[in-house]
Amino acid sequence: MRIGVDLGGTKIEAIAISATGDEIARKRIETPKGDYKGTLEAIRLVVRAVEEKISNSNDHIRPTVGIGIPGSLKRQSNVVQNSNSTWIIGKNIKKDVEQILERPVRVANDANCFTMSEARDGAGLGYGLVFGVILGTGVGGGISFENKIWNGPNSIAGEWGHNPIPWTDDHINYTSSTEIECYCGKKGCIETFLSGAGLVKTYEDLSTKIRASTITTPELIVKNFEDGDKVAQKCLEIYASRLARSLAHVINLVDPDVIILGGGISNISYLYATVPELLKRWVFTSELSTPLLKNQHGDSSGVRGAASLWP
Repeated sequence: MRIGVDLGGTKIEAIAISATGDEIARKRIETPKGDYKGTLEAIRLVVRAVEEKISNSNDHIRPTVGIGIPGSLKRQSNVVQNSNSTWIIGKNIKKDVEQILERPVRVANDANCFTMSEARDGAGLGYGLVFGVILGTGVGGGISFENKIWNGPNSIAGEWGHNPIPWTDDHINYTSSTEIECYCGKKGCIETFLSGAGLVKTYEDLSTKIRASTITTPELIVKNFEDGDKVAQKCLEIYASRLARSLAHVINLVDPDVIILGGGISNISYLYATVPELLKRWVFTSELSTPLLKNQHGDSSGVRGAASLWP
């Protein structure tokens, strides 16, 4: 019995899976943003919740726990780096969670967990080199080669979200857009354009009818798009162009066999109908054969990958 935990920017989710990979319990709660101790307690609560759901028939089993986090662990100090959940940066989350759960845990980057899950028995099954993408609170990526994650010597392999968005953005004032500061301290990062917040900002920049009291969300933008709203249509057109240009950089550098989208924004069907054709304008080949696929295990597929950190 294995438990996986996905520490997201808006939610913390845990699942329990059997030896055959079947999900048998799940629990999701909101992330206590900005509160490290609260985050540790939330992890304890979701793990306890799924353990209680499986305890009746498995009283003798103490499940293993794997955790997917935004960011990664530094190799020397084992503390968190490069996390858009900034309150966990510099913390030894592995040691702290081991103390509250009273057992060893394994910790990995959430995009790596997502990529591993999809490469092994999801949309990436049968492909050699898989590039997994997270489009949500942040923008992350992971690289799997023959079902093994490549971390790199700095534990940052696949972090395409912290490169500058490539080529000129003709849709709106590019200069003002590049002035947005990313949590990493740089400006113009892909993440500031393609995250959920980036999508909302594009919509708000295009719209002259949004009242100050209006709360815009990616879900609302998609609904407006489906209802024929021209601002939402333009917003997703811009987003698709930015996504295509950014992924073209990935293809030019890594040339993966497949790209798989995850995170909440991966549920926008328009992207799969539009981005593959747009990619052809930007990649360094006239015969692009890289498929762009939606995840098979849901936009939180990474939680399954976290559980699979244990064999």
